Amino acid sequence: MSTLGRVESLRRLFESVSEQMTADDHLVVVAQRNLAEVDALAAAYRSPNLAITVVTSPPGASRGRNAGVAALPAERDLLLNFPNDTTWFPPDALEGLRRLPDGFRAGALTVVDENGPKFVLPDPGTPLDRHTAWTVIEMGLLIRRSLFDSLGGFDPEIGTGAPSPWQAGEATDLLLKLMRDEPRTDFVWQPPTVLVGGIADPSGLTVAERRRKLRGYGRGLGRLVTRWRYPLWWRFAFLGGGLFFGLRNPGTNAWADGWWVFLGRLEGMIGRPFDGARTVTAVTR
Repeated sequence: MSTLGRVESLRRLFESVSEQMTADDHLVVVAQRNLAEVDALAAAYRSPNLAITVVTSPPGASRGRNAGVAALPAERDLLLNFPNDTTWFPPDALEGLRRLPDGFRAGALTVVDENGPKFVLPDPGTPLDRHTAWTVIEMGLLIRRSLFDSLGGFDPEIGTGAPSPWQAGEATDLLLKLMRDEPRTDFVWQPPTVLVGGIADPSGLTVAERRRKLRGYGRGLGRLVTRWRYPLWWRFAFLGGGLFFGLRNPGTNAWADGWWVFLGRLEGMIGRPFDGARTVTAVTR
C-alpha cells in the first residue's frame, strides 16, 4: 500500500485488519511522506499476528506498490491486494480471501464507498476481456505474486502521483498485459459479498482539486485507449462519454465536472497536455 503519510486514514485501516490478520499474512506500507510518523503508527499495531513492514520509495502509487511487493518475503507466493491508505476491510474479509483455492492466480473483488460499489463487477464466469478489465481498480485487484512479477508489476510511469501526466489506469494496463502475455489465466470475479471499503474519490477535496484530479485521471485513461489500440469508434465513445461524467455521478460530482474528464481524456488520447506540462500529478495531499 502506497501512502502520502495520512496517519489517521492508516489508523482506520490498521484497526480493520488488527483482528483479522494471522501469522501467514503480511502488510507492507510504503510511506512516500511522513515516514517517521507512519513507522511509529505501525510499531504501535505490530504483533506476532500482525506483520507490518514499512518502507519508502520515490513518489507515485505504482512505484510504491512495486516496492511493497519487492519487500515481501521472497520464499512464498503470496496472494496480493493493493489497498489505498483510505481502504478498510470489513469483518471476515481476509478470511474470505483465505478460502480461495491454492491454484487461484488472479481475480477481482468489489470496492464500496459511502455511495455504494465504485464499479459493479461482471458475474462470476464472465471472461476477462478488453472491456471488462475497466471495471477493476487497484484496491479490488487480487493477483498471485509470481504472476505479478512475471508481468513486470505496475508501470511506474502511469497512475496517481506518477512522474508523468498519466495519472490513472495502472490496474487496467496490468490486466491488458495479463491478457497479452498469459491469455490462459483464469480470472475469477468474486461475488459482491466479497468486498473492501473505501471513500469516494472527491472526499476532502476543494472544487479545484477535484477537477484537477478528474483531469489527471482522464489523461491516464485516455492514454491507455491509445496505447492499447482500442478501435476508433470505442475511443470516440469513451471520449464523448466523459462529458456526462457529472450527470452519471450526481452524488459526488457537479454536472460541469464532465468537461474536465473530457478534457483529460482528450489530452491522453493525443499524448500531451494542452498546457505542455510534463508532470501533472492528480493529487498533492
